[in-house]
Amino acid sequence: MNVIGIDLGGTKAAAAVFSENAGILLKEVRMLDGAGGNEAGAIVAGAAKSLKERYGSPIDAIGVCVPGIVRSRRGTVWAPNIPGWTDFPLKAVIEEAVPGIPVRIESDRTCYILGEELKGAAKGCRNAIYIAVGTGIGAGILTDGRILHGAGDIAGATGWMALQYPYSGDYDECGCFEHYASGNGIGLQAKKAAVAAGHESLWGKAVKDITSHDVFDAYGRKDPIAVKVLGKAVEMWGMGAANLVSIFNPEKVIFGGGVFGPAAMFIDDIYAEALKWGQPIAMRDVRFYVSAVQGEAALVGAAALALRGTESGGEK
Repeated sequence: MNVIGIDLGGTKAAAAVFSENAGILLKEVRMLDGAGGNEAGAIVAGAAKSLKERYGSPIDAIGVCVPGIVRSRRGTVWAPNIPGWTDFPLKAVIEEAVPGIPVRIESDRTCYILGEELKGAAKGCRNAIYIAVGTGIGAGILTDGRILHGAGDIAGATGWMALQYPYSGDYDECGCFEHYASGNGIGLQAKKAAVAAGHESLWGKAVKDITSHDVFDAYGRKDPIAVKVLGKAVEMWGMGAANLVSIFNPEKVIFGGGVFGPAAMFIDDIYAEALKWGQPIAMRDVRFYVSAVQGEAALVGAAALALRGTESGGEK
């Protein structure tokens, strides 16, 4: 059994042929170069067709990871980083390019947890949560062996978790959790602190140019602004994880994405914070980890999605 996994990001599509034990047999990367609409769809479909033809042997299924919302009942996707993909029929476009091969599409947060289940820290788990902390924050939720989707396939939009009172209009754009603890949020909190302290520049950069990478670098030098900003992020990661543990009672909570990464050093502190807030028995039984497949989680997850489809007749 061989499948194709495709990890679609805002700038490129990485695609690979996988064996049934998730070994990569053939891989290629295609840049989007700003393409949107049908042009971007053709790039993704072209990668699937190219791998099928290059590999030669039969392909049993295709799994695709997209950075957005998958409307499974319609076979369309919303991907805000790809122009014109507000309701794009990606499934049909790929099926037309490689007829006869089942195609399954999921959001990136779903593929992250599937990747960890197949090859990473969630291997052997029936209940696990992947908290993806990058530009934003989202969670892939595996409960009783099934992926949680929700009525509109939006389950896991954890960046919108309410963790700080009172409500602020600052949360309108991305949600409370993301505002403080995403990659963008960490950079924003450092900018706010710098402005409040009267700085026009900080750490050798104009305040407006500060990113989360700068905050982590400054934390290593024990800079007080960086220590404060990342202390708040740790608090938020712990509170958010505790809420998820109390609701879903997972065996493992796995942190990944671009911020983990450098934030991996805080995993014990995050667990200690979560212990204050979470249901005591569930918190005692759960374990916190950093992603074991990290940069490959979405691609491996796309392969896992395809492999699940071959096992379940393609049902979600």
